[in-house]
Amino acid sequence: MSLWQALRILAILSVSNTASAQNSNSSDGDIVAVKWLGDAPKLNSGTTFGVPWPRGKYPANTTTFAGRGGDSNDEVPLQSWITASWPDDSIKWTAHALGGSETVYKGYKIVASTIGGNNTSSASGVTVVESASEVTINTGKITAAFPKSGNVIVSSIKTAGGKIVGQNGQLILRSQSGVEDDEENETLIDKFQFENSIDNATVEYDKANPIRSLVTVRGTHRATIGTHADWLPFVLRFYLYADSDAIRIVHTLIFDGKADQDFVAGIGIRFDVPLAGEELYNRHIRLAGPDGGILHEAVQGITGLRRDPGEEVRTAQFNGEETPDISTWASTVSTRLKWIPTWSDFSLTQLSPDGFTLKKRTKAGQGWIKIPGGTQSGGLAYLGGANQGGLAIALRDFWKRYPTGLDISNSASDVGQITLWLYSPSAEPMDLRPFHDGLGEDTYADQLDALDITYEDWEGGYDTPSGIARTNEVFLFPFDKTPSADTLSTLTNYANEPPVLTSDPGYIQQTKAIGSYWATIPDNSSTEALTIEKNLNFLIEYYQGQISQRRWYGFWDHGDIMHTYDTDRHTWRYDIGGYAWDNSELSPNLFFWNYFLRTGRADVFRFAEAHARHTGEVDVYHIGPFKGFGTRHGVQHWSDSSKQIRVSTPIYRQVFYYLSGGDERVGELLHELMDADKAFLTVDPRRKVRQDNGTYVIDPEALDLDIGLDWSGLASTWLIEWERRGPRWEEAQSKLNTTIHSIANLKNGFVTGLGLYNLYTSNIAPPATDPENNGNVKVAHLTASFGLPEIISQIADYLGDDLPEAFESAWLDYCYYYGASAAEQTARYGKSFGSLNLRQGHSRLTAYAAKKLGNSTLAARAWNEYFNTDGFLPSSPWTTEVVNGSQALVPVDEAAWVTTNDAALYGLAGIENLAQVAYAL
Repeated sequence: MSLWQALRILAILSVSNTASAQNSNSSDGDIVAVKWLGDAPKLNSGTTFGVPWPRGKYPANTTTFAGRGGDSNDEVPLQSWITASWPDDSIKWTAHALGGSETVYKGYKIVASTIGGNNTSSASGVTVVESASEVTINTGKITAAFPKSGNVIVSSIKTAGGKIVGQNGQLILRSQSGVEDDEENETLIDKFQFENSIDNATVEYDKANPIRSLVTVRGTHRATIGTHADWLPFVLRFYLYADSDAIRIVHTLIFDGKADQDFVAGIGIRFDVPLAGEELYNRHIRLAGPDGGILHEAVQGITGLRRDPGEEVRTAQFNGEETPDISTWASTVSTRLKWIPTWSDFSLTQLSPDGFTLKKRTKAGQGWIKIPGGTQSGGLAYLGGANQGGLAIALRDFWKRYPTGLDISNSASDVGQITLWLYSPSAEPMDLRPFHDGLGEDTYADQLDALDITYEDWEGGYDTPSGIARTNEVFLFPFDKTPSADTLSTLTNYANEPPVLTSDPGYIQQTKAIGSYWATIPDNSSTEALTIEKNLNFLIEYYQGQISQRRWYGFWDHGDIMHTYDTDRHTWRYDIGGYAWDNSELSPNLFFWNYFLRTGRADVFRFAEAHARHTGEVDVYHIGPFKGFGTRHGVQHWSDSSKQIRVSTPIYRQVFYYLSGGDERVGELLHELMDADKAFLTVDPRRKVRQDNGTYVIDPEALDLDIGLDWSGLASTWLIEWERRGPRWEEAQSKLNTTIHSIANLKNGFVTGLGLYNLYTSNIAPPATDPENNGNVKVAHLTASFGLPEIISQIADYLGDDLPEAFESAWLDYCYYYGASAAEQTARYGKSFGSLNLRQGHSRLTAYAAKKLGNSTLAARAWNEYFNTDGFLPSSPWTTEVVNGSQALVPVDEAAWVTTNDAALYGLAGIENLAQVAYAL
């Protein structure tokens, strides 16, 4: 009899009492409040958000939803759809879309009903017209047309007044075959220019209640100058909402080039802006600076002249308004307009997170004139006229994604252009080559020896960026006339922090729709618990501060954090092997998201969102032989040879997906992992440490699978695909159930360590060292460090009584015995687990078992493991010191005792222990 079976009867009363308490606090029914993160926005151009629901309460086929706004419960047009279901097909998560509105309520209510009705709204929605060649969408305020083929992504953008203010939208790309990186490199460098080539375009909208429409365009970049194969696949998602005059674009690129031959020199989005008929002095350029600042420029400036046209004229031009009729101007100016230069081209370039430069010129071939620059541009540009109208474009996190740029060109002609550079051509070409030449590490023995000094697991051919991706968010704002600077300032803020609606943390917790291993902060926390809360907040704010101070920004880097600190150099170990970029090591992702779930803090959401965007795109392969796997921590996000599903596991993006209302790009990332198990045919994670390396052949019917490290990522993929009812959900359900029963059938369950996974049947057999299933013992500290406890808890919540008792027993045994004494381990398994570490992080396993078993002694052991083993201690400094002067390049706040491994595990274990065994503190 296992420990779990022996203690289960003793726990029945405790579990029953806990369940009763939970039921008494459950959601009281049909209305769920949602509120804005942070302050209510000044405008709402349309938004999508997610809401969780408790198991068994709302049937999918009979539940309808309605929206209410504010304390007055005003009817609000709402589009709703299901993003996840419980096994009984009741609703688990829904997505809801609000259209644009001049009225922005502080909060909204989602009303669920099972007594009939439908999800339609009396308000008008978007109008979609689709032909064989084009999709046209009218929101009521703008109309946009999207070709289904060719080299134009948006053929026209028209305002409600009938003015075309943007047209011929295109993706532009520049690259070159080499870089001039040293004096000896005299090789001829070929330079190329590309435009987008559309493969297909689709549109999605709810015909019955079309509050939101989504146009998805896929293609590649085709050479227009030079000979080069089509490359850099892209996905563009255009979001248009009813009664909204904004277009949100989610722009994704996948790098499929060769690092030593393909050097990207510019990535951009360009639109033509019609200006014919607009007087040159009524044409306006606006560029966003820092802190809401806006540069006011005109193509033909009439301020500051030697002669004054009149205050009313000057004021109108500065404010972007139509100037009074020229006949009313002072003739000393009106008769000399031909002598006033017209400025055709403007350029803002952000080459670092610390500063941007500005310049303008009268036309091509003439010299550029510097404009005083600034620090961190808001990333918005506008080109247009007082009568003709114009177009603004903005990039979210513009300065954080440097090198970026904004160009306005040909503004003195009938058609001007506005270009947003996601990667500025003014910067050095993107160099993704390996940062070293291999250092002579020709054998596995050499590579393991090198690992022992730099912590880098290098291998030739594995340090490739081919297959990684990057996603950016872009906004388009069309106007009938030049808007005020205040409006553009508001839109700049809007683009950088798009409004987010979310449910109350307490309600999310009660539904158990995103796990039951976390809890909100109670009002009656003990002194010890409050100390932990203080420490958790310290860690969150410390990493937020380090991002800013250490300049962890850039096209590929923004969103990630570093792994380990160099106390001698007073910097993070950015240049030392496995100590540099963290790449999700030991699950800081889960710490950040669970901290947000329990606090609802806006700053934590933005922090975790940027982290999720980076780690799901840059640290993971989306095409090629490593597709589905991610890369271990390293100097470059792709440089380490350890490619594993522990990095790509979708549980790291699960919270963001559901809270965002099913972000389509993230949903694509979740689904593409359904084939991750096939990557084991290409990559053998244990190839360097095998005893049988000379004879081992990868067998699809007997793939080595770490039952914790690997299975947790696969199980997360399958559970999420199942609950989302994705295209392959029945396959996912089958694979998850088969592997669960397989693990339960192993004599030592999770303690077995390795199993043989059959790619075709999903069965997990005992390892080759124990073919008769007599009981293998192989426990490692990393097994449960990449989301295993969290996904098993979610699986248990999801399956409920259908979870095999033997599987739960196997897991609770692992939770208990990892932190048990060597004597207890030997008594149970015939041998001890040896020397293990990360005990602070594993205390959450002990806490989980204590809660499940109702064992207060075990709960006390969990806290002892948390406070008195490894990781951070109560006696740790829990403060920073300022390092400045000649000791550091720039003044920094240093906590030299902090490592991201310890921070992740302290944070995650602290949250889960407080949720499960706070009473034992």
